[in-house]
Amino acid sequence: MAVSVQIFGLKNSQATRAAERFFKERRVTIHMVDLKQKPMAYGEIQRFIERFTLAGLLATDGKAYLDAGLKYYKLSDAELLSRIERDPNLLRLPLIRGGKLLSVGHDEDAWKAMLAEPYAT
Repeated sequence: MAVSVQIFGLKNSQATRAAERFFKERRVTIHMVDLKQKPMAYGEIQRFIERFTLAGLLATDGKAYLDAGLKYYKLSDAELLSRIERDPNLLRLPLIRGGKLLSVGHDEDAWKAMLAEPYAT
């Protein structure tokens, strides 16, 4: 069975490009979702939130987060999700799903685990 991964990221994100390169070098089929073009489906982002928490998905040291003043605001999860939809740079990119495995940010150990997953889809 061919291994494939779904990468949620931004074309101009260095970490997203690194993930694409990692999987391409290993001849993995990539389904790229550019979050500038198409926001993540509600169910898809929920899957990542359940695994990593919403706070765990945020790039709290990133320029977009700091520029938005989110360090000082107390937002509900719904408000945060709405902001993320408008500005995916708030996320620790890329978000990757390989089979049942998920990863956030540049995480080659998790990516290698996806390749080892026997039923990756």
